[in-house]
This record gives sequence, C-alpha cells and structure tokens, in this order.
Amino acid sequence: MTLRRVLVVCPSWVGDTVMASPAMRLLRDRLPGATIDALVRPGIDEVLAGSDLVDRVIVDARSGVMGVKRSAAKIRPGRYDGAVLMANSMSSALAIRVAGIARRFGYRRDGRALLLTDCLDWPRGKGAEGIVSATDFYWRLAHFVLGDGPDHRRVGAEARLELGVSEAQRATACEVLGRAGIEPGRPYAVVNPGSSSIARRWPPERFAGVCDHLARTHGFTVVVNGAPSEREVIQAVLNRASSQPLSLLDCGSSLGALKGIIAGARLLVTNETGPRFFAVASGTPVVVIFGPTDHRWSTVPVAPEAVQECVLADPTFPPDQNVNDDPHRNRIDRVEVQRVIEAVDRAVQAAAGVG
Repeated sequence: MTLRRVLVVCPSWVGDTVMASPAMRLLRDRLPGATIDALVRPGIDEVLAGSDLVDRVIVDARSGVMGVKRSAAKIRPGRYDGAVLMANSMSSALAIRVAGIARRFGYRRDGRALLLTDCLDWPRGKGAEGIVSATDFYWRLAHFVLGDGPDHRRVGAEARLELGVSEAQRATACEVLGRAGIEPGRPYAVVNPGSSSIARRWPPERFAGVCDHLARTHGFTVVVNGAPSEREVIQAVLNRASSQPLSLLDCGSSLGALKGIIAGARLLVTNETGPRFFAVASGTPVVVIFGPTDHRWSTVPVAPEAVQECVLADPTFPPDQNVNDDPHRNRIDRVEVQRVIEAVDRAVQAAAGVG
C-alpha cells in the first residue's frame, strides 16, 4: 500500500521535535507527492513554523476525558491512509485508532500494540548498549514506515537537524532584541538556566558567573532565556550577575522568536533542554551542561564545522554504563564554574577559527 496522505504525530517535547526532523525529512524525500501533516501539542506548532517538513500543522492538546474523541474529530477530515506515531503515549495511539486511519505505525510499548497495525520493537539493552539517541529512535521508525526493515538504528552522516523560522518569528526576534538594546551586528550570547526537570538545572549563581565571563572576557551582551514558569530561576541569575544581563522574558520573547534569537547569537550556554537543539539546528555554537542524565540519549547529528561543547557532571564515569543508573554520582551541581568557562572559551575560539 502506497502512502499518499500521512499524519505524523509529533513528540510532545520541543527538543524531541527538533531531534525528529531528520526522520521527518526522510519521509518527505522518500514519499514524493504525498501530503504529510503533523499533529502537535500546543507550542510545538511554533517549532515547526517556517519549515517545509510538513504541509499542515494540526494543534491539539488531547487533555481531559474527551481529549481523545476531540483529537479524532480533528484528524478524521484529513482522510489519512497512514499515521506515524513519533509520540509514545497511549492517548495518541487511541486517537488515531478512533479516527479510523488504516495504517498505524509506532513502537510496541505500554500495551498500545493492539491499537497499531505496524509495530516496531522498543530498543532494549543493558548499560550503554540500551542507549539509543532520540534522533536514531525516530530515524529507525521512519525507515520502518518506508519498508526498509527494522535495522536502521543510526542516523546517516548526511542527516542534519532542521529548524525553520517564519518571517513573523524573525520579525518578533528582531523586536525582542531591540527592546533588549541589541542593535543589528552587536554580538550577544544567550544563557538558558531553566529546564522542565529541576534535577537538570545547573545552579543559578554558577550561570551568573558564566554571564559575567561572557561579558567581561568576550564582550558579549548577555540575555537570559526562560519560559514564564521559569521566571524565578531567571531572576536568580540576574540578581547574582554583576554584568547586568537582560531577561528575554521581560522583553516579550516567545518560543517562536527564540529560534531567530538563538540563530543570531554568538553562543548559547544551556542545560540539556529544548533551546540546545535550536542552536544545533541553526549552527550556533553551544555549550551544554549535563546531569544527571546520560548525554548519549540526546546525541544529535551535527555538521563537521558545528561547535558543540558538552560538559558532563562526571567525565570519568565508565562509558560502558548508563549515567541514568547513578544519578547521585552524576548530579549537575558537580559541574564546576571553571569547567564551563573553559568550554565557553573553547567554543568561542573554535567559532572564530582560532586553534
């Protein structure tokens, strides 16, 4: 059966959606002429805006008792002959089943195999053998949909993360930077101290130290990013930094605008969270602070010239073990300020072509 109308059920998280972009590009390229739409959570539409990976984006929260029924009602008019579940939830599988889509592709997990027509086994293994990056996870599923078999676990060397920026998002990014006093051509750096997981937040006072280093040593204007729910951690960084960084949140930033802001930055310093993938996809140098999760879960394909520095909580942790199995040893507060500053200096020098 040739798929002519395909619905991709995108991951719920910002970073995962960007990590799924190589798989979405694979489907786009290998299904010429097919209509490919995306079903997304609110906010993820901002991530896909400006991209040609899909033809249409359907926003749906799938919340509450009637969430599945409402989702199915939104999907059904599309008359899709295939659905690709990159989201791993039971509710997403149930929604596409209720919508009556004939072919339903996804991973076999959490008892939802009965709702799918074409199932792929969940990657398993002990220690480091069980680690499959999210990018490879989605890539493998796309190959399965295309009938290539279940053995494509690794993203090809030609694949790259993709991130579009719409004209409206680009204009908003310029407005936000203008409110922050950053004129075109003025070098700036973005610091991202938040995370959906408190355990993955590097201490604010240490981020403040990095802000001061970026301003004093490299001459960057520093802007601090975060979601509205992270206002407290943003303020903690601002209060402790003597270099007077600015809050993007106070300048009217949004998730969509952040794509353009990061694309124009000289550097991003961040915990392991969504903005990191904006930087990688945009070619912006990035320093990522990891803990207590294993960095290999979020390994991403990058261009050879891309600059990415990963600062691990415990760089001596045995490589044949999974960091997630020992969160105490890999607490993010084990990362010292000096190690991050050294990573910042390497990234700035590499981006400038200084060996």
